[in-house]
Amino acid sequence: MSIERNKQLICHYIENIVNTGDVQDIDQYISPAYYEGNRPNGQVVGIEGAKHHIASVRETYPDLHLTVEQQIAEGDWVATRITARGTHLGEWLDMKPTGKKVEISGINFDKVVDGRIVEHGGAANTFEALLEIGAISVAT
Repeated sequence: MSIERNKQLICHYIENIVNTGDVQDIDQYISPAYYEGNRPNGQVVGIEGAKHHIASVRETYPDLHLTVEQQIAEGDWVATRITARGTHLGEWLDMKPTGKKVEISGINFDKVVDGRIVEHGGAANTFEALLEIGAISVAT
């Protein structure tokens, strides 16, 4: 697959799966050997693990919407800078729902092989979200 097609795949995955929560066609985007690098020691979670991840995030933020801000790709890897927006309506990190809107900036790194995502990792600015929902405060 070309670099441009890999970037398009990631954008379509975000738009059609992550932003809708509809995982019915997730196997069009995710490989059965799907690996999450952010887990301790990494972990192959496959299609079912990817479905579970999407469902868990959307339980916390049912109106979750990711916006792709920028993408850079090289070889099989795609880096996507995103902004995630949603309302904290489910438990998150053992915190009760606050009903507050959050905005989280992040970067995802995805490896695409044979037209499917085989590896995912990244980082998000969860500190800002924790401030926004009042889970932490800064002393003045």
